[in-house]
Amino acid sequence: MEKYNIYCDETCHLEHDNERVMVIGGIKCPKSSRKAIIDCIYRVKENFSIPKMAEIKWNKVSTCNLDYFKKLVDLFFDTQDLQFRAVVVDKSKLDHERFGQTHNEFYYKMYYYCLIRLVDTQAENYIYMDKKDTKGTNKIMKLKEIISRKNHDFDQSKIARMQCVNSEELPILQLADLLIGAVGYHNRIISNPSKAKLELVQHIQYRSSYSLEKSTYPSEQKFNLFFINLDGEER
Repeated sequence: MEKYNIYCDETCHLEHDNERVMVIGGIKCPKSSRKAIIDCIYRVKENFSIPKMAEIKWNKVSTCNLDYFKKLVDLFFDTQDLQFRAVVVDKSKLDHERFGQTHNEFYYKMYYYCLIRLVDTQAENYIYMDKKDTKGTNKIMKLKEIISRKNHDFDQSKIARMQCVNSEELPILQLADLLIGAVGYHNRIISNPSKAKLELVQHIQYRSSYSLEKSTYPSEQKFNLFFINLDGEER
C-alpha cells in the first residue's frame, strides 16, 4: 500500500490580525519520494549558496533572492510527485455568531476542507501541520475523526498520523509556506507591494496557468485552489 506525507501550513489565520484573506494549504507527496525531493531542495540551495538549513519562507522573498525562489517554484511544478491544495477565505465576510462557532472552530473546519481532497482513501496518510499553538491536540484528533468518518474509514487506519510539527525541520512544509504565502499575497490589498513578491506571484500564475483569484476545477491535482463561498457569489 502506498504511503503519503501531507505537509500543511497557513497564513493570516488569526481573527483580528487586520489581514483580509486567510489561506490554509498543504503539499502532498509519496512517502517514498520524500528524501529525493528534499535532496533536490538542498541542491537548489547549494546552487544559490543558500545554507542547507535556511528556512524557506514567503516573507523572505526579495529582489536579491528572487531567482532562488523562482527555482523552488519550478522544482514544485517540475516534480510529478508533488501536489498542492489551498483553501482561501475572505475573513471580512465571516459571521461566526450566525453559525454558532468560534473562530478557532472555524479554523479547523477550513483545515477539513483543505485535507479532505488531499487524503488518499486507498493509502496510508501521514499529516504534518505547522504548529499553531500548544493547545491543538484535541482539535487535531477530532479533525482526524471527522475526515476518517467522511471517508468511511471507521477504524481511522488511513490517517496513520496527524501531528503538529515545527516547520523549520521540514523543507517540503516550507515549500508549502511559499505557495500559500503567494496565494494570500495576491488576494490581499497591499498598500506598498513588493516588486519581487509580485513577480514571484506572476511566475506561479504562469507555471500553474491559473489566476490565483478563484477556485480551480475540483479535479485539479497539481495546483488546486478552493475559495470558500461566504456570500453566495461564484468565484
